[in-house]
Amino acid sequence: MSLLDSLGIPLPIVQAPMAGVSTPELAAAVSNADALGSISVAATDAAGAREMIAGIRLLSNRPFNVNVFVHQPTAQDAAREAAWIAAMAPLFHEYGAQPPAALRPIYRSFIEDDEMLALLLETAPAVVSFHFGLPDAGRIAALKNAGCLSLATATSLGEAQAAKAAGIDAVVAQGWEAGGHRGVFEPDAPDARLGTLALTRLLARRSGLPVIAAGGIMDGHGICAALDLGAVAAQLGTAFVACPESSADAAYRAALAGHAAMNTVMTSAISGRPARGLPNRFTQWGENVGLPHPGYPVTYDAGKALIAAAKAAGETGYAAQWAGQGAPLSRPMPAAELVALLADELRSRN
Repeated sequence: MSLLDSLGIPLPIVQAPMAGVSTPELAAAVSNADALGSISVAATDAAGAREMIAGIRLLSNRPFNVNVFVHQPTAQDAAREAAWIAAMAPLFHEYGAQPPAALRPIYRSFIEDDEMLALLLETAPAVVSFHFGLPDAGRIAALKNAGCLSLATATSLGEAQAAKAAGIDAVVAQGWEAGGHRGVFEPDAPDARLGTLALTRLLARRSGLPVIAAGGIMDGHGICAALDLGAVAAQLGTAFVACPESSADAAYRAALAGHAAMNTVMTSAISGRPARGLPNRFTQWGENVGLPHPGYPVTYDAGKALIAAAKAAGETGYAAQWAGQGAPLSRPMPAAELVALLADELRSRN
């Protein structure tokens, strides 16, 4: 039985989790439309995750995916953090705000979050997916015993092979084109920056796992191409940002519809990990800062504080507006309509 058949999902379409953008309403709408909806609980705690999962189940009885971040916690470096804060201070002052006195790791990794594990075992979503790495064997086995199918992001054959060895059920082949955070296991190691086409075919041939292609896919033509390369499904994120069910604010939606969509950039300055988004004042500052960032997610503590300070003063140019290279192909419409359109486009290509 294929991966999607085992879940009872007719369409080879996965809505990317997108921490901070995906909502229970978005995930439910996608799942109700016969694709796989997703939420990310990486930016919340177990109580917040419980609320989000309950929110989906109020709206849908279909399978959905819950995503967690599995990053290695960063050892804090007081001197590096102080230098970073000092470099950002003029930006805060421009908007009448003070930078944080110190930085903290604002997101807890699933590696050490026993409360999140307990919540996932209790609620047992159909799919649990991992980004930035793999949890230990005990956590994977516990989720499998609870009936959860597991996915893991892979940006290379080595990461995909590690996922197979760990007992993961399928990999999300994240190409360099993809919006949001790179799923690399080791952010300081060399990144081959494989594109979606090359990576999908490589993993379909050599990983030994079902492959879900991700990165730059925005329509049925892209989904068809991914399937032709051996993927069992395609994961789309940026395509769903403009849906009314997402939590993207007006400035994000306007930027996605504008010229910035033509020139997405990869930056580590906002969060401390490489992530692709729309170019703005924050990404430009990051290109010129000339300092090593304090690591993930400590850097994000400063980034989120600056984003909030600027937004309070009416400046949206410091927002984290993640988007992939397919952004110019965005089509704003309700999520169910988008899934139906994608399905029609896919059928017309077959």
